[in-house]
Amino acid sequence: MAQRRRFNPNKRQMARSAPETRTLRRPPEVTERPAPVEYGKPFIIMEDEAKQTFIYKAGAWVPHAESISDCRQVCQVKVLPQKLNRMTRYEVRCPVGYAPETQA
Repeated sequence: MAQRRRFNPNKRQMARSAPETRTLRRPPEVTERPAPVEYGKPFIIMEDEAKQTFIYKAGAWVPHAESISDCRQVCQVKVLPQKLNRMTRYEVRCPVGYAPETQA
């Protein structure tokens, strides 16, 4: 003979049936979203073990004014998997209108 199920509500059923927890006591706070940032073309920066940065300009690697940590505050920085002569490569995209001194 089949056993009869007894009514024993679980936590989900209890939470669903409680109307006082589902009402809003105050309206949600209105937060404004920041304007989307438009980024320019990516360029490559190299960083050596002494944390000096270089950018490829006019056929040579010249010193770059900003460090990678400075670039991360304003720009999008992505580490590239290949290393060249024990130097780490980074792909950097700066916002439109932002121009470091030695950017290509």
